[in-house]
Amino acid sequence: MNNHITIIGGGLAGAEAAWQASRAGVNVRLYEMRPTKKTPVHQTGLLAELVCSNSLKSNLLSNASGLLKEEMRLLESIVIRCADNNRVPAGEALAVDRERFAECVTAHVADRPNVEIIRDEAVEIPRDGITIIASGPLTSEALAQAISELTGAEYLYFYDAVAPTVSADSIDYTKVFKASRYGKGEAAYLNCPMMEDEYNAFWEALVSAEKVPLPEYEPLRLFEGCMPIEELAARGRETLLFGPMKPVGLMDPRTGKRPHAVVQLRQENAEATLWGLVGFQTRLKWGEQERVFRMIPGLESAEFVRFGVMHRNTYINSPELLSPTLQMRAEALSHILFAGQITGVEGYVESAAMGLVAGINAAKLTRRESPVVFPRESMIGSLVHYITTPQTSDFQPMNANFGILPKPEEKIRNKRERQAKQVERALQAIKSMV
Repeated sequence: MNNHITIIGGGLAGAEAAWQASRAGVNVRLYEMRPTKKTPVHQTGLLAELVCSNSLKSNLLSNASGLLKEEMRLLESIVIRCADNNRVPAGEALAVDRERFAECVTAHVADRPNVEIIRDEAVEIPRDGITIIASGPLTSEALAQAISELTGAEYLYFYDAVAPTVSADSIDYTKVFKASRYGKGEAAYLNCPMMEDEYNAFWEALVSAEKVPLPEYEPLRLFEGCMPIEELAARGRETLLFGPMKPVGLMDPRTGKRPHAVVQLRQENAEATLWGLVGFQTRLKWGEQERVFRMIPGLESAEFVRFGVMHRNTYINSPELLSPTLQMRAEALSHILFAGQITGVEGYVESAAMGLVAGINAAKLTRRESPVVFPRESMIGSLVHYITTPQTSDFQPMNANFGILPKPEEKIRNKRERQAKQVERALQAIKSMV
């Protein structure tokens, strides 16, 4: 068996896997096809480039995503370290300067003396040696075919949509106000308030706008966590008021009243020159995005530096294919591990966490040691448990949430107290591994 690990894909999972394996003293060959071959949404050749949003969700320990981050900090995750060091204001959320974050991850991984980054497309899967497939949601056609032949199973898939970004100097600040919901954390969001008539006109334009057509041979399957704004709007006139445009917890300081609807903008870089439309993932045609989104108060003259796009997001049937160590179940293929969003986890941090698990276990396998199964009490372990335990015939992607954690042995009726106990137990379980 080879004395090195091959990792296919330099996204969040692949970069994290390379970092963890190299820290364990194992030689790593990391394949990343960018910038030699581009994808429909990536703009650079940097490792761990973020394409959907610059937010890694809540940083609070009272939140499942915050717990997941803290577990990864304990395990010296490079993704979380670079996120912490390149954060931008976002209230209680951990949001980052996209470019600086990706540069940070790239520099740390590239500086490892036992990591070789190969800028070429991997079109075949090695049949010997430990291999981690972390090709992500935008797996190339050639590699997707190789994975399909390897697994012998039909792919599951959904479409993932990206929100647009506008330049700060094109926002009309006389019409927006800065605040976070319920005054939590710093006033980090720009809020575009709408009167009822403005909202109704916007909704009418949104649901009638022209969308980018999808290939006829690929039926539309959407994940609820990244639903295009126009698809949500089509469910009913009031739907957005309970979703991305909900005004709850926000008061317009100029009127002293709660708006009928609100569009929030989140800072996307350290200089605060770029702002993203929160929850406005879309597959509208670019001209339609300009026309419809400029109806939002404050964005009448918005300069769109990044339009929303939609792309195919592929994942495997992990409960049937993967063991709790993220190795393939088939003994003849147990030298192959999967990591990242392709395993059926949903979210930046969740994807990186699977890279962390795969990197640690790939290093152990290379050293002829037994791979580890992460504690079920931890958020990392519960995510792995979800994606590797056959539980349903309709396997769907999963975010970090308290619902997948095992309940405390003692009955605790108060939800906050119960979750606090789960957090305490989860962190203790991870600390016992360090």
